[in-house]
Amino acid sequence: MVETTISVIKADIGSLAGHVIVPDFILEFARKEMKEAAEKKIINDFYVTHAGDDLELIMTHFKGEDNEEIHKLAWDTFMKCAEMGREHKIYAAGQDLLSDTFSGNVKGMGPGSAEMTITERKSEPIAIFMADKTDPGAFNYPLFRIFADPFNTAGLVIDPNLHGGFSFVIQDIKKEIPCFIEMKCPAEMYDVLALLGSTSRYTIKKVYRNDGMITASVSTDKLHMVAGKYVGKDDPVAIVRAHSGLPAMGEVLEAFTLPHLVAGWMRGSHVGPLMPVAIKDSRCTRFDGPPRVIGLGFQVCNGSLVGPVDLFEDVAFDITRQRAMEIADYLRRIGPFEPGHRLEEASMEYTTLPRVLDKCAARFSEEEIVPEDKSKDTSGSAE
Repeated sequence: MVETTISVIKADIGSLAGHVIVPDFILEFARKEMKEAAEKKIINDFYVTHAGDDLELIMTHFKGEDNEEIHKLAWDTFMKCAEMGREHKIYAAGQDLLSDTFSGNVKGMGPGSAEMTITERKSEPIAIFMADKTDPGAFNYPLFRIFADPFNTAGLVIDPNLHGGFSFVIQDIKKEIPCFIEMKCPAEMYDVLALLGSTSRYTIKKVYRNDGMITASVSTDKLHMVAGKYVGKDDPVAIVRAHSGLPAMGEVLEAFTLPHLVAGWMRGSHVGPLMPVAIKDSRCTRFDGPPRVIGLGFQVCNGSLVGPVDLFEDVAFDITRQRAMEIADYLRRIGPFEPGHRLEEASMEYTTLPRVLDKCAARFSEEEIVPEDKSKDTSGSAE
């Protein structure tokens, strides 16, 4: 049986009026490039959209993961779109493109990618989640809830097909050479939480049902690990399969009803709530945020995409959005103080803050400094 590969590759190649939204002319150009690639049989099907200021290419094909032809298609599309952006002087054109030369794969070159190769079931519903103004650890919380938390996913208790649990492939993204560990739930649940709670270091790369079926894939690319400095947030994407022996789509979406705190927001330097929104509301304006996530639902049919459904375009998520804005208000009032609004020092290492702190470094003394007391009256006169 032919296996279908789903590839979601994204990049911030520039946006309108700051880090807000991908211009329509770039979206249309990307669709034209994808259509031509489909006509040439490079890909089988596609969908182009945006998550805030990130251009998102969703592609299906039969070439497997990490395929050079697929990744070059995405890279060339991003490069052409960035050049169009520069011609129109859009903001931060080509921001995520950290090289001028393609080297066989977009990994380590700036764009993020999540891929999954599946043997299609009788019915194959999937959700694709795309975040903006945050980092790869943003999906740790919802994916753990989807695949390991029975208070979120009732099927873990009542569906015998889920009762065997799921395995998490976790990546240490602080390592220069990628390092991975596989841990099974429910048997190793506490160990999984010990890692995934450190969202700035350990991120979920893939999730498998404990019989080996692939169920989720996440981009874990860290821009500052490649560039050596802050050049923008990583803005991860994730692919999640649903139903027929996996969590139902309703259980998948339930994990996003709490706007949990993530790193990112303005200049990648702050903590903010991850707010699920419809595509029409996927434009980050308030303090360059708050961080957002969109979700598109598709049916995969013989390598083609049927859909999408805009999963968060539903009044059922209004209360989540309201709660997110209340959290955003609270955090903004804390200002530049840890641990509330501003990230801890270790996470600020690759932001713009070190350039400010460097100016202060030479003024530190090993001895306590006592300012001269000029408050005393030295004239000898009395009032």
